[in-house]
Amino acid sequence: MSMTEFNAIIEKGEDGYLLSEVVGLPGCHSQAKTFDELIKRTKEAIQLYLDVEKDNTGNFESYPQVNFLGIQKIEI
Repeated sequence: MSMTEFNAIIEKGEDGYLLSEVVGLPGCHSQAKTFDELIKRTKEAIQLYLDVEKDNTGNFESYPQVNFLGIQKIEI
């Protein structure tokens, strides 16, 4: 099975939990108290997302890939 890479935006919520949002997979996100647990849960969320996409379309690779450039903090 070939590996597919995804980019995730990681943030720390006001309650102290770490949050992840997977770029290019709408609604694919997770949360956890530790970074290691967040990565584990995010991988699970991605796999579930892809499983559902595959069931709906027959092929998740048809989903448009996003060329993620980065995050920039802008102060106003």
